[in-house]
Amino acid sequence: MKTFSERVVELALMVPEGMVTTYGAIAKAAGGGSMASRSVTGILGKAYMAGQKDIPFHRIVYSNGTVWIDAAHKEKRLKLYKKEGIEVDAKGVIKDFRDKLFEFK
Repeated sequence: MKTFSERVVELALMVPEGMVTTYGAIAKAAGGGSMASRSVTGILGKAYMAGQKDIPFHRIVYSNGTVWIDAAHKEKRLKLYKKEGIEVDAKGVIKDFRDKLFEFK
């Protein structure tokens, strides 16, 4: 049986190009409780440092459609969004967020 962390990584890798999901959706689909979404970034960061370099961090956003962009990653992330057809407004919110939201089945 896979651990919660293994399921989080597996789910993050499932999000297709041009779509996004939320930290909460990944946590819920992985079997976590209401506070588990807070651990998703840390789990994915550890997996990345351990060699899982294909994690699409840019496809995981906040529940209101806001993207996480810091100064160090802004240019790269905005290019990725543009390449995948995901529009981000001046406030850092995905346009047509509900249409771009990937649902785990």
